[in-house]
Amino acid sequence: MFQPKGIITPILTPLTQDEKFNEQEMRNQINRLIKAGVNGIFVLGTNGEFYALTQEEKIKIMEVAVAEVNGRVPVYAGTGCITTQATIKLSKIAKEIGVDALSVISPYFVSVSQDDLYRYFSSVAQAVDLPILLYNIPARTGSNIDYTTVKKLAVYENIVGIKDSSGNFDNTLKYIENTDSRLNIVAGNDSLIFWTLRAGGTAAIAGCSNVFPELMVSIYQLWAEGKMEEANEAQKKIRPFRNVMQMGNPNSVVKRAVELLGYPVGPAREPSNCNNPKIDSELLKVFELYK
Repeated sequence: MFQPKGIITPILTPLTQDEKFNEQEMRNQINRLIKAGVNGIFVLGTNGEFYALTQEEKIKIMEVAVAEVNGRVPVYAGTGCITTQATIKLSKIAKEIGVDALSVISPYFVSVSQDDLYRYFSSVAQAVDLPILLYNIPARTGSNIDYTTVKKLAVYENIVGIKDSSGNFDNTLKYIENTDSRLNIVAGNDSLIFWTLRAGGTAAIAGCSNVFPELMVSIYQLWAEGKMEEANEAQKKIRPFRNVMQMGNPNSVVKRAVELLGYPVGPAREPSNCNNPKIDSELLKVFELYK
């Protein structure tokens, strides 16, 4: 049974200054992250700006990731769309390309009930023979996947867990304590990685690992070694950066931070590009803290 574990990077999508996909820099970032010790590469997530990419771009990005990773770590791909039909279509393409697991976000923009969510995820699970990680991010989708819905969905063996980006630790605890023990509960809020692991979670999909991969990996490694105090101290170290993320669109700030570190990952696709001198100044102050 496929098990998400460790620190998985929702890798950003490098773009040129005219907003074209920068394949070579994507390859560079993949190798940088794997060298730093991350346990998975996740393309087409929120940090990968999946919402701003065409179908053709998504396919190309998955192809590049699978080829460059070359089996060194699992490759996850975000294939969730607004409609069930579109999600199944992209998920099948992802399987053909060779990704290892799917991350499927709840339908966004539309208003959905828990019954709607159950039918949606059930249909995808039945149609695509790949491990599926549900993706809960109510701030972006407008709906929270209730733990009772997750519990019902556990009947599908290829649904292997859920990434909780709600930022509500009680919601995460409900997934851990009241669903199915075989499901992997994955931290989606970087401020809650240590606490999710302590409570019974198995992994984190950590946007901050694009910027500080070694630090984020150390949270998991220290926890796994039973060094709880040290793991908690590593967790605390990301707070200054998390504070800056709140000054703009969070994943755009992450991308800008990587650019300021000297990697030519380019801008976020307009209109969410992070082009704010005040944010740049605060990011540079944060970098000084880690020298």
